Amino acid sequence: MEKVTLNVTGMSCGHCVKAVEGSVGELEGVNSVKVNLEAGTVDVEYNNQAVTLDKIKEAIDDQGYDVA
Repeated sequence: MEKVTLNVTGMSCGHCVKAVEGSVGELEGVNSVKVNLEAGTVDVEYNNQAVTLDKIKEAIDDQGYDVA
């Protein structure tokens, strides 16, 4: 399992948390995803044999948020 903390801008409310956690959490190979609104971060634990970091970033981007 890989763990990564991504800096994400544009998240400001509970809806943002649900959108990001829902979209990333649906990806095959993602074990856990946790949004920290105050810090503007998303912690993801995933199996790099099943999903790529680029795919995770793309899922966040597709929800309308910018991944640094």
